[in-house]
This record gives sequence, structure tokens and C-alpha cells, in this order.
Amino acid sequence: MTNATNNIGVIELASIYKGFEVQDAILKNEHVEKLIARTICSGKYLIIVRGEIADVESCLERAREIGGFAIVSALIITSVNDAVFQAIAGNTVLESAHVEAAAIIETFSVAAAIKAADIAIEEADIDILRIHVAMAIGGKGLVVLTGNIEALKSALIPAIDYIKDEGMLGGYSLISQPHDDVLRELL
Repeated sequence: MTNATNNIGVIELASIYKGFEVQDAILKNEHVEKLIARTICSGKYLIIVRGEIADVESCLERAREIGGFAIVSALIITSVNDAVFQAIAGNTVLESAHVEAAAIIETFSVAAAIKAADIAIEEADIDILRIHVAMAIGGKGLVVLTGNIEALKSALIPAIDYIKDEGMLGGYSLISQPHDDVLRELL
């Protein structure tokens, strides 16, 4: 389920001071909602905003202008599935103690992880258990998906293809009937 303001801008910067400068400029001049703005591993800064497409595009243009050399990635993702927002916020709940299968995707950027999760959830009837954005994992992104094994295989194909095309694939795994200890750690 998506709505008109389910468009996000993901801005990764290689400089913390520039991150604060970009955040200040876009929040003063753009009509977007800040979802995340913080330092992340490897001395980077992450900003995620939400809004109408034109507003998010304007925000990314402003970020590129102000951020200059420090911009690692500035990406708009349109019509993001509501499940992605819940997973980023850490608000997902494991519905059952029994999980048929789990897919874990590791990316070299936060933007690639979020986009891959959105692609996967739109492809098949699966759940996003978690989207871990860069903290304590070296600035990488981590996506954890659950569901039946065939649906996960289906969802992984376009998600992994996207990440490979972007050159951001760290790796992925599909685990059948994951152990309870592994599931707890993935939450």
C-alpha cells in the first residue's frame, strides 16, 4: 500500500560537517519530512526525507549543490511500499515463531538496500523483517525478508539484479527454516 507522499530521497555523504550543512539547507528550503538524519559508520552522514516527488527532487538537487564533493549517493525512490517505512523505523513484528525462510541482502550503500527492499516487496508476497541502515555495519545496508521460499526466490531476482547493476551488491543468502537464535539476531 502506498500513497502520494511515499516518495523518499536518500542522501549519503562522505563528510559529517557537509551532512549537517546539507540537512540544514534542505530543511530550511524544501517541503519534505525528515525521516533520518545522522552520522553513520565510516565517517559518513545519512539523510532520508519523504514528500511529494517534485519536493523530493528539489531536495536532492539542493543537496547536490550544497554537498558537492561529499555526495556519495543522492537517490529518489518513488511510490515506496509502506512496509519499507516500518522496516526502516524498526517497527516490524515477527508474526510467527515459525519462519519458512529468510533472505538476507547486504549492500554497499543504504540507498541500494532501501531500493532493493522496495523492489522485493512489490515483486512477491513476502514480509520485510528489517532494513538496517549503516549503523555498526561499516556504512552498509542490510535487508532481511521472510516468507515462503519460492516467493523469496521470486523477490530476490529483480532486487539482486538492481543492486548488481548499481555495483552495490555485498552478497545475499537464502536460509530455509532459520534457527530461532538466528531470527532473534536478525531482528
